[in-house]
Amino acid sequence: MTVSPRPGTPDRPRADDRRPRVVLFDVFETMLQVDALGARFVDVGRPAHEWELFFTRTLRDGMALTLAGSTPPFGDVARAALRTTTGHTLSDEALDHVLAGFAHLPPHPDVEPALQALALARVPTYAFTHGSPGTACDALDRAGLRTYLRGVHSAEAIGAFKPPPRVYDWVCEQVDSAPERTALVAVHSWDVHGAVRAGLVGALATRLEGRVSAVVDPPHVSAPRVDLVVDRLLALPA
Repeated sequence: MTVSPRPGTPDRPRADDRRPRVVLFDVFETMLQVDALGARFVDVGRPAHEWELFFTRTLRDGMALTLAGSTPPFGDVARAALRTTTGHTLSDEALDHVLAGFAHLPPHPDVEPALQALALARVPTYAFTHGSPGTACDALDRAGLRTYLRGVHSAEAIGAFKPPPRVYDWVCEQVDSAPERTALVAVHSWDVHGAVRAGLVGALATRLEGRVSAVVDPPHVSAPRVDLVVDRLLALPA
């Protein structure tokens, strides 16, 4: 069933509940365990829990800069957020050490089964991030996940962070797929919300946030784990 968008949103209809022809995967926190950065904070004399404030601040600042205009590369935004989070106490070498951790993040255990299921179903799958594309590729290579992917795309190419509609429009063009036949899998409800508002099929794994937020447009499918989310996507009518 097609549902009209809420007032004040882009004038495009909600995608039907249909099996996608292409699937996009968010990278950091959806595919890769960003909390592993905590060890690098400890290495430079900071508490491990600061990774979370740092990463949240990076996303916030990137989104705010996107709202204001063109956004610097993810690495520059992350470095500035790291300086602020650590009280401007770290040397450039220490900053480099923490930020290099993005390329060495381990995979979440529910991701490879999801990618295997999509490969068996012959559904083309891509990574979609607003992080550094080189860093994302390195991390996915080390995690053993890139072999399942047709490609890795970053909104950094258009000077933006997710979730404005133009970001999802751009990536759909890159993968040559209509938005309504393209799904986004993520653990961030704001990311899936942005995709749904842009006319994509939204697929939320709730392992990060616990449940679907009451203030976002509902995803087309949701489940506690990424592999279960993919199962539900593949079960949608063609």
